[in-house]
Amino acid sequence: MQGRAQLSAPGRRGSRERELLGEREDVSGDERLERAYRLGFEYERTYRGCGQCVLAALQDTFGIVNKDVFKAASAFAGGVGLTGDGCCGAYLGAAMVLSSLRGRERDDFEDPRGVRRESSRLVRRLREGFIDEYGSVTCRDIHTKIFGRPYYIADPDDMAKFDEAGGHSQKCPEVVGKAARWAARIILEEGLLR
Repeated sequence: MQGRAQLSAPGRRGSRERELLGEREDVSGDERLERAYRLGFEYERTYRGCGQCVLAALQDTFGIVNKDVFKAASAFAGGVGLTGDGCCGAYLGAAMVLSSLRGRERDDFEDPRGVRRESSRLVRRLREGFIDEYGSVTCRDIHTKIFGRPYYIADPDDMAKFDEAGGHSQKCPEVVGKAARWAARIILEEGLLR
């Protein structure tokens, strides 16, 4: 994995590394948007796995770490299971964060207040960013938009071509960063942390 930045795990960072990533408690809304973008970009470039990277960026930006939710996003990368034909993992990871902040509770499964509809409305807002920027929320379509072709990254040869084309150094980190920024904007505008 040459050429990738080496970051410490979020809970193990020193003050210099936190400073470089903009990790401060006293940040404005705009600074949080940029922090979400920057963390998403760096996490994807460093660790890979777009679903978990956007999720970690949002969890770290807002101090809402949930290890079970993070773990649940493990197979979201590459259009779910590296197939390319599912939703973008960054889209799914961001949707998970939004739903975890305003979603139906297991103890209230019948959902008489319609919380599930509210979380769906929030995810539709997120979807608008993807549609405006990429024309789709499907991994293969996003690849076509940013690379000019889709990649089947479960195949080692196609993965090598994906990496040569900047897949993990620039292209997908940018998608993850934007997804994190769009979700962060929704979190702030909708007051989801109150």
